[in-house]
Amino acid sequence: MSRVLRASAIMAAGTMVSRITGFVRTMVLAAAIGTATLGDAYNAAYAIPYSILDLLLLGVLSSVIVPMIVKAQQHDADGGRAYEQRLLTLATVALIVVAAIAVLAAPLLIDLYTDWKPGSRQFEVAVLLARLILPQLAFFGVGAVAGAILNTRDRFAAPMWAPVLNNVVVIGVFLAYRGGDDLAKVSDSSLALLGLGTTAGIVAQAVVLIVALKRVGFSFRPRFDLRNARLGEMGKAGAWTIGYVVITQLGFVLITNLSSAAGQEVHGHGITPYTLAFQLFQLPYGIIGVSVITAMLPRMSRSVADNRLDDVRTEFGSGVRLITSIMVPASLLLMVLGPAITVPLYAHGNTSVDDAIYIGNVLQVYGLALVPFSVFQLLLRVFYAFGDTRTPVYIGAGTTAASAILMLIAAFFLPAAYTVMGLAFAYAVAYAIGAAVAWMMASRRTQGLGGWTIGSSITRMYIAALPTAVLALAAVWVAQELFGKLAFVNSLIILAVGGGLGMLLYLAVAHRMRIPEVNSLVGMVAGRVGR
Repeated sequence: MSRVLRASAIMAAGTMVSRITGFVRTMVLAAAIGTATLGDAYNAAYAIPYSILDLLLLGVLSSVIVPMIVKAQQHDADGGRAYEQRLLTLATVALIVVAAIAVLAAPLLIDLYTDWKPGSRQFEVAVLLARLILPQLAFFGVGAVAGAILNTRDRFAAPMWAPVLNNVVVIGVFLAYRGGDDLAKVSDSSLALLGLGTTAGIVAQAVVLIVALKRVGFSFRPRFDLRNARLGEMGKAGAWTIGYVVITQLGFVLITNLSSAAGQEVHGHGITPYTLAFQLFQLPYGIIGVSVITAMLPRMSRSVADNRLDDVRTEFGSGVRLITSIMVPASLLLMVLGPAITVPLYAHGNTSVDDAIYIGNVLQVYGLALVPFSVFQLLLRVFYAFGDTRTPVYIGAGTTAASAILMLIAAFFLPAAYTVMGLAFAYAVAYAIGAAVAWMMASRRTQGLGGWTIGSSITRMYIAALPTAVLALAAVWVAQELFGKLAFVNSLIILAVGGGLGMLLYLAVAHRMRIPEVNSLVGMVAGRVGR
């Protein structure tokens, strides 16, 4: 527990600063381009390179590349140095080619991801932005491989802090933007600032990671002797992972099409509210969950390689309890405080209070998904530690199929004003089903995951979090009775009482209930304050 906690704390600090600057970034973005036509065009273009990266690289990093780098470090005579250089060379060349093809295919990609009519102003603006943003594919991919190499050396700080520079660059770009949110009036030069500025942020992030690699003694030399890159082994394992990512991306394509169609019918209820709410929903998982998983996977992979199943179960149990100790109260607070969170963040400039409240309503529904989503992601890493990339594809296919069916039902039966909220609810239900199935299958692989013990711990966390939820509800009710409609000031009051005092109340109650994970967090913070 202590090793995971220490490594996770380092990453969580960087991730927290990254997420905070990321929120400043989205605040400035929403104020500059709004949540309607231009906002949807930008967010559609911005989502495409990340979808392509998921297909080609990012999904393979944790499931295939990290375990293979660990294996090379343990068994190769040079400690895996040559193998790492081959991987970086391959990623650089391949992603430059992919980026060039994607730029040429931008109209086809926008047509695939949205319900907009080719030739319309919104479609053409999205295509232009995509062509300016897609070149970041090469830089992001190289940075991702560099981050994976750093992680296998237990150097977690740089990969978690590099996105901060990315956010700072893009914040500066949006502060400099003066084009407004009217598609009919925005100029090509203003659009170029948005697109090229977004790409410049990723370039800066990649540079930071490459410098960090050099500081740990990694000397990059291009290697094209790909016969020794174990591409066959990587392809055999990675094919299943790519299959999993393809399935999840098909689900994302459905989401963007359904939400873009809703945005055409109801102003400000399209892709942008979905995107902004999803980013906020991901915050607790991004700070705690990703940090724990990143620290845990190399250790689980080593335990599997040494056939130490007890250690695998111990690592998993520690990880899931540590994650849920924060996810449980966070999920309840999101469900209660959604609009109070989004109004002070987004109700500025070209985004109205009503638009921000709708984003908060979507966020409230997403709060249902936080715990099952986090546990689901952790369970997939159990399979990846065993080198099994096939089973997650089957689980992912079932989860995505369930989500797609529920989303189509929501889009068919719900008014357009509630479509995006329905998509969030479908997402939550699907991941609850997926987590249950993944747990059963992972338990068989590890000869038990300690389900009763973990379930008891999570139940106690929910009991400890109930007073927090009640306090947050009371804060919302009192503020609305006193001040009426949500605005900037009363939202901050609600957050201070319901969120700030609510989390302190949770920590106090959980500490009194002797929940070990919360005690560890409280002890770590108290120790640092005492210094």
